[in-house]
Amino acid sequence: MAGRPTFATPLGFLGIGRANRNAAFVVAGVPHDIGTTNRAGTREGPAAIRRASRMLVDGPHPVFWVEPATLDIADIGDFSIALGDIAATLALIEQQALGLNHLLCLGGEHGITLPLLRALTRRHGKGLALVHFDAHVDTWPDSFGQPLAHGSVFYHAIREGLIDPRKTIQIGIRSPVQRDVWDWTVGQGVTILSAQDVHAMGPAAVVARVRDVVGEAPAYLSFDIDALDPAFAPGTGTPEIGGLASWQAQAILRGLRGTRFLGMDVVEVSPAYDVAEITALAAATMVWEYLALLNA
Repeated sequence: MAGRPTFATPLGFLGIGRANRNAAFVVAGVPHDIGTTNRAGTREGPAAIRRASRMLVDGPHPVFWVEPATLDIADIGDFSIALGDIAATLALIEQQALGLNHLLCLGGEHGITLPLLRALTRRHGKGLALVHFDAHVDTWPDSFGQPLAHGSVFYHAIREGLIDPRKTIQIGIRSPVQRDVWDWTVGQGVTILSAQDVHAMGPAAVVARVRDVVGEAPAYLSFDIDALDPAFAPGTGTPEIGGLASWQAQAILRGLRGTRFLGMDVVEVSPAYDVAEITALAAATMVWEYLALLNA
């Protein structure tokens, strides 16, 4: 090791100080969490993920031999939100995401994915493939009467045609869910791999299934940190036992080299419930892995 020690890394993601909105890859935080249905606090997620990303600047990726911090990448800070107003906040997120190149968003709650998909499809067309890591299907029509809460994001994304459900795969699902919500989701054509499926199949078989579903289609990656078991990601608002281990998610993501990803987000990091930054580090690492696989 040479140069600046890890603890002195600047506060941007991977220590990036560049804020060029025209960079090939753009990192932005979205500190929005008023649509959460259990424990709040994901508004602090972007800052925590940036802090934890200091652990990822000591050298290149050990498999792809890419150093993400040296790419044409910028951290433009956090998007503006409309305090206390979900609909207005989603509209602001969409507006701010428009015109950016390959966007990597640090949440925030999962509701931020909806405007990100709206902005992305305005640029690339509707019907994107989706690779979705989560404990929850997030296809409820509403959450306790709030249609724009974090549990409804992919219900709206499917209804609006933003994603193609036949090219959508959900990985790690295991929460309680009403049977009509499950049946609607599967009936739309979504492929669901439960956490138990992942444990039984192993990462290589999961990767093969993702490739079968997504094919050559342009795709979006949405990584809800509660896809990981609470042992590996306690700092989240809706933890569910029996989830993926960090190494499983990492191995699956590494296997997706060559997928035509157009953007990604990592969401639902709630630092108040974290332990020793392990949740924030897992989230930062998934973004780092994503950058490495795209540039390998």
